[in-house]
Amino acid sequence: MELRSTAMELLPLVCLCLLTWSGTTFADGNDPGVIRVVVFEDDDAVLPCSFGSVNIEHQVFDWKKDGQEVFIYDSGRTYGDGLSGQDKQFEGRVEHFPDLLKSGNASIVIRRTEVTDSGSYTCDSVQNGVSTTQSRIELIVDPVLIEGRPLILAAAPEPYVTILDQTNDRALLQCEVRGIFLKPEVEWQDSSGNILPAEEPQVSERGGRYSLQTTVTKTDRYRCVVTQEEINHQVHSETFVFMNGAAPKPRIKTINETKDWVLLQCEVQGAFPKPEVQWQDSSGNILPAEEPQVSERGGRYDITLQTTVTETDTYRCVATQEEINHQTFDEALVRVYVSECKTGWIVRTSLGILLIVVCVLTVLKANGCFNCNKDPPTKTRVPTEDSSHSEQQLDQGS
Repeated sequence: MELRSTAMELLPLVCLCLLTWSGTTFADGNDPGVIRVVVFEDDDAVLPCSFGSVNIEHQVFDWKKDGQEVFIYDSGRTYGDGLSGQDKQFEGRVEHFPDLLKSGNASIVIRRTEVTDSGSYTCDSVQNGVSTTQSRIELIVDPVLIEGRPLILAAAPEPYVTILDQTNDRALLQCEVRGIFLKPEVEWQDSSGNILPAEEPQVSERGGRYSLQTTVTKTDRYRCVVTQEEINHQVHSETFVFMNGAAPKPRIKTINETKDWVLLQCEVQGAFPKPEVQWQDSSGNILPAEEPQVSERGGRYDITLQTTVTETDTYRCVATQEEINHQTFDEALVRVYVSECKTGWIVRTSLGILLIVVCVLTVLKANGCFNCNKDPPTKTRVPTEDSSHSEQQLDQGS
């Protein structure tokens, strides 16, 4: 009888171990604080949560999934047993382990899991109205094709990236995703995260395999990204492509600067054929620059080009290789601050010119130069002796 009692006490622990073993539990590599649990559809999933060795029989813990109420324990009361508010999705399917509360175990088990159960779960302790997260779980429920027999895992593994073909001016890359059930979105990105401009992606499906090819024409690090929005899952793989001859992305440096100007330097290394390097402003205007410094190493060219700018703007260094139809660039925002001395001189000069103009206008107005529309003054005729004599003769004749 005593043996039977001991066996009954150990039964919950054995069940918990078996349930945990039936699924897959591991830490999420992207966030060490998240425990990832993977089970097959219709299996039971154990979501672990521990309060240490504290007895939590008279405490409160609350399980939620993306804001949904999954399960709550409040000093012996649970959903369906004195408490209400559980989300309908989980009604009748979630249980805890009463015999393990003394050892601080707040784990729960979700019975007969569904694909829609996949998501992020939190286990919170609640004291005096304040919640503290004790555990974060990422649950992934993989669908099954026939009873009890899994077809393939829903979460896509890291894709396989290969270089199928490469010439002096291009490289054909292939990304292959294997062994998946939920159709993923597959895309290629460059090192800046830009989706590569290309033709409509050709994704071929063959026994749970998806492949996507793209052609690149410049040296860079490329990434194949696989996304499954249904289960909030994303993985990627990268590869570095060095184009034989294609100039890599230029590098811009600030060599010297004052309050009135900035000396910029552009470096292009390991290019063949020899590229043409130019400085441009944000409007695409070519900037005057010093003679480029060119050196050759093993048939490849290193080019350095400097320019001095005096205005705040976004400046671009462009390297062009017309022979292989290749162009690449780098750009940088440069701020030029005009010195206070220079600004004061400009202001004083402007005020001086304005004062001179006002003075000139005042003098001109005082001299009557602005009365151009008035009648000219009448001239006064001064009589002379000849004119007086002539007037007398005219009077006598009349």
